[in-house]
Amino acid sequence: MIVKKQFSADIKSIDELTLFINDKLDECGTERRNRGKAVLAVEEAADSLISHRKKDGDAGEITVVFKAEFGNVNIELIAAGEEYSLVDNMASTSLLEDVDNEDDIQVALRNIILKSMTDDIRYTHMNGVNYIKMTVVRSPRTFLYRTLGAMVLAIVFGILFSSLVPDEINKTLNSMLLIPIKTMYMNSLKMIVAPVVFFSIITCIVQFSDLSALGRIGGKIIVMYLFTTFVAVAVGIGIFFLIQPGNSDLAESLVADASSITSKTMDVSIKDTIIGIVPSDIINPFLKSDMLQLIFMAVMCGIATGYLGKYSDILRVFFSACNDLFLKVTKMIVKLMPVAVFCSIMSMILTMGVGTMVSVLGMMGTFIMGLIIMMAFYCILMVVMGRINPVYFLKKYAPSMLQVFSMASSNAAIPINMEACEKKLGISKRIFSLSIPLGATLNMDGTCVHLAVFALALARIYGVTVTEGAMLSMIISIVVLSMGAPGIPGSGLICLSVLLSQMNVPVEAIGLVMGIDSLCGMFRAMSNCLGDVAVSTIVAKSEGELDMEIYKSRD
Repeated sequence: MIVKKQFSADIKSIDELTLFINDKLDECGTERRNRGKAVLAVEEAADSLISHRKKDGDAGEITVVFKAEFGNVNIELIAAGEEYSLVDNMASTSLLEDVDNEDDIQVALRNIILKSMTDDIRYTHMNGVNYIKMTVVRSPRTFLYRTLGAMVLAIVFGILFSSLVPDEINKTLNSMLLIPIKTMYMNSLKMIVAPVVFFSIITCIVQFSDLSALGRIGGKIIVMYLFTTFVAVAVGIGIFFLIQPGNSDLAESLVADASSITSKTMDVSIKDTIIGIVPSDIINPFLKSDMLQLIFMAVMCGIATGYLGKYSDILRVFFSACNDLFLKVTKMIVKLMPVAVFCSIMSMILTMGVGTMVSVLGMMGTFIMGLIIMMAFYCILMVVMGRINPVYFLKKYAPSMLQVFSMASSNAAIPINMEACEKKLGISKRIFSLSIPLGATLNMDGTCVHLAVFALALARIYGVTVTEGAMLSMIISIVVLSMGAPGIPGSGLICLSVLLSQMNVPVEAIGLVMGIDSLCGMFRAMSNCLGDVAVSTIVAKSEGELDMEIYKSRD
């Protein structure tokens, strides 16, 4: 929905303008709290434009553009005038000076709310016109909608082009447009892999390396997280060998030289794997994205940071800043995923047909079965170790699981999980305030199942033989990758690309599963958070920190 309306640029029109915005937000079903903040932001932005034009002695008009799509709501205010500082102008009370009964506390509160929204308000000046754009509602499902939309469009266009367009044109389109775009996206992922993993793990080690400070409760939580992580890897490997997804017949169509595929193998001994953990220099692990060597260096740097005295705090800030920087770059890259998904799936259909999609969905079905097994495992742990009925847990946490599913981010779900622990499950704050943030960093059971299933399935498709030594290397990498994986949408795809590189599977194999990664990411986040809350519940019960009245209540 896009609606455009013009208002007079005078203070009398502000009420009419804000009423218009309020009505449109109400039509979109916007929550009352978000609606109030949005109306306030629009009011102050319009106020700034009007006060600026008032100083210029020119009234004119303000054009309001209201746009609602994919769950997002964007509002744009447009008015002619000279360039000015929006931040300074909005924070002022230029038009409020004439209002005698304006309360100073209320003005201060309004400015605090506006300051909290500065990231969602953008100001530009072009050709004598001022533009103020703001995002007042940001849907957590927008990225999913766009990715799924790109996938559907790619399938439709792929089938149409395969049926109606000559093969020569399809080959040209594929080689000149689809494959280059997909390749550039894959290169951007490979570019960011090493720094993201390296600084994520260092930041984790720096924060939680002092195990004595965590005490008995922290020790229990970490041991439980490690235990469920190894079980998740075993479940992923076991469910793969039980179902064996991944059609090996696709191998010949995936690369030009079929003989080179069958000769590839990860024939690495356990001794070589262990020796190879220690790098001979600090550059090659980054150039080759060697996960085990990067992890070794990150752990060493993280531990050493704690022994540097006055320089420790400086390095902690530096590593944290680097981690934030590369996570920001990752988010920027991931935003382009719908375009890469469209090109990847359409290219796949043009070259291999719809049968490939069936094979990919088979991998996803295997992955979901693994998550169901993990859910059953959590219930068994509650009965055996916690001596509690898991039915109450599932009923109480189910609504939160759906919220986490839609967010597709373990980090973003931390407040939701904390609220569920305290208000729905009766877990003491002393437990969940430590276990939930720690779990969002260290405990990624859904990611472990995902990496095991998809890495082995893609290796099978590409004809890469995974030996015993290679399997050990893969298990170690999955465990540590899951602990170092950032809890944001798209991180699973990056971790999978790292694992495939280590297994000598072409990273281009990511293109096969890229289209469904957004959906898989929602299942991963849900399983990851389920594991965090389940462990929190078990540890709380063992410490006598679980309020059984709240846990068993029907509310």
